[in-house]
Amino acid sequence: MLDCIIIGGGPAGLSAGLVLARSLRRTIILDHGRPRHARTRQSHGYLTRDGASPAEFRQIAHQELSEYPSISIMQEEVIDVQPVFGGFKARMTSGKEVTGRKVLLSTGLREILPSLPGLQEYYGQSLFSCPYCDGYELRGKRLVFLAETMNVFSTAQMIYHWSKDLVICTNGKRILNVEQQKKLVSKGIRIAEQPISQLSGRNGKLEAIRFKNGQTIEREGGFVTPQLSQASPIGPRLGCHMNDRGALMTDQYGRTNIKGIYAAGDSTVPSPTQLIIAAAEGSKAAIGINMDLVYEDF
Repeated sequence: MLDCIIIGGGPAGLSAGLVLARSLRRTIILDHGRPRHARTRQSHGYLTRDGASPAEFRQIAHQELSEYPSISIMQEEVIDVQPVFGGFKARMTSGKEVTGRKVLLSTGLREILPSLPGLQEYYGQSLFSCPYCDGYELRGKRLVFLAETMNVFSTAQMIYHWSKDLVICTNGKRILNVEQQKKLVSKGIRIAEQPISQLSGRNGKLEAIRFKNGQTIEREGGFVTPQLSQASPIGPRLGCHMNDRGALMTDQYGRTNIKGIYAAGDSTVPSPTQLIIAAAEGSKAAIGINMDLVYEDF
């Protein structure tokens, strides 16, 4: 039986793996290899890795972890976790099973983008979800904010900090009250509530938004608000408590309400979702796991 099974090989899982490896813990990272931001060309905000692609980040992490004999990484998708005597058993789509005393869920979130024609072509290249991650590269450009959810006003204020040339497109939905509209218009922010017919551009670079009424506005990039949900049902299925924002609830060391089950990364901190925050959460959870193992064995 392993000391820990880590489910998910993003920054949280990889960071936790490093701490556990350095704590002499027999650990396995099970990762399906389909990261949420696979289409992102560059990741930002992680000191010493600013501008690295997600693939480069993972490659460096895998290389560093390969130096430790007590940890291994397998490209496998976990579909179920069940309690067994002394720990838990994880079952994979391939039929393989592994058992461990502790389980860390670092499975992240799933994005559900608005159903807009052409959006998928530009997402991750000129349309993004996080101003802190990509606002700098879009600074001063003609931007669009594609939003169909209720947090439009607060997010628009954030985007306005990076560019004053901003158009909010709600795709036919009325989600701004009169007071919010007046405030936005007073700042020179345009609001387009008519339905969108097409996003157009070339080579992943957005150039224009076309509306069903025939109007067109030229834009150079922007932001979109996806809906976020747990990427894996394992935590809720095990009975892990969730808060009203859909995040797995943990203490400061990643412990869930289910003894032996820990969680870290975007699945526990849905906003802001940044590499450096997810990695820090993974590190803290790994410390919690090692502490609990030490106390149990002493």
